[in-house]
Amino acid sequence: MGAVVRDRDGRLLLIRRGHPPGLGLWSLPGGRTEPGETDEQAVVREVREETGLDVVVGELVGSVERAGPDGAVFDIYDYAATVAGGVPTAGDDASAVRWMSEDELRSVPTSHGLVETLTEWGVLTRPPPPWS
Repeated sequence: MGAVVRDRDGRLLLIRRGHPPGLGLWSLPGGRTEPGETDEQAVVREVREETGLDVVVGELVGSVERAGPDGAVFDIYDYAATVAGGVPTAGDDASAVRWMSEDELRSVPTSHGLVETLTEWGVLTRPPPPWS
């Protein structure tokens, strides 16, 4: 599960992964659903653990499959969310948390397919340049 969170300026909330998979890459906050959790509960917990922020979860933005270690396949469901409180602080498996504009997001190393997927879902407003 993951969260697509924007601030008042339209910037996206991103975390830099502190552990594999994706060590050092920027991504949406999120993670695995624990047994007995709903998607909403997992998103709230993961965002709080990774960013220090409390969120209210909204509609499903999109879903995607990604290859994981040892042949595993991760089904990732990303939900719109709004900040309800807290102070952005990297925690859990995040080494940094940051609000990024679309241009900033396109200039940093991201998780595989993040920019393309967010563009396909309409979260990012313009396609990446052909040389990226």
